[in-house]
Amino acid sequence: MNKREFLAAGAALIATLPASALARKKDKPAPAAPAVPEPALLTISGAITRSNRGPLNPAFDVMLKKQNVHFDSAWSLTYADLLKMPAVEMHATLEYDGKSHLLKGPYLAQLLATAGAPTRDGVKVLLRAVDGYAAGISLGDLRKYRYIVATHMDGKPMPLGGLGPLWAVYAPDAFPDMTAKPLPDRFATCPWGLYHVEVQSG
Repeated sequence: MNKREFLAAGAALIATLPASALARKKDKPAPAAPAVPEPALLTISGAITRSNRGPLNPAFDVMLKKQNVHFDSAWSLTYADLLKMPAVEMHATLEYDGKSHLLKGPYLAQLLATAGAPTRDGVKVLLRAVDGYAAGISLGDLRKYRYIVATHMDGKPMPLGGLGPLWAVYAPDAFPDMTAKPLPDRFATCPWGLYHVEVQSG
């Protein structure tokens, strides 16, 4: 059989296939990729009543261990969890460039409530960043200054290696007692690269 006869025979064979069979083969969807669970970005531990993870694992929770964190259970949130929460926007003049930027994210006090944290103003909260920086603040001040866990700045997600992906922050511009301070001092309790919140007794 020469090349021309071979091609003609192939075309004839295809012509004998039912149209429905060809359509099924052409339109068959690709198999769906298996769902991959998202990693936790923020862990809340301490005086809370809800949990969705077990105790700290010293072999694999390396950063938490190095920062002397201990817990038997905790409440963890993924980036998707945070984006599902009601978000607020605020403008803040930042210490890094002295310019006003738009920050967006859920209120930190409301986020703590999802973990079953106490609601008393005197409750102490310790905010930990990936670089080891930790800042203590009362729940009353978190509410007074309207702290958020910022996920976006100027409409864009904040990258790891910059100020993100999460930043505990507020807008000092809205509070005269804060604008009276030098710009860098206004953000002493605003750790960027936030990854752990410890709710303490108070």
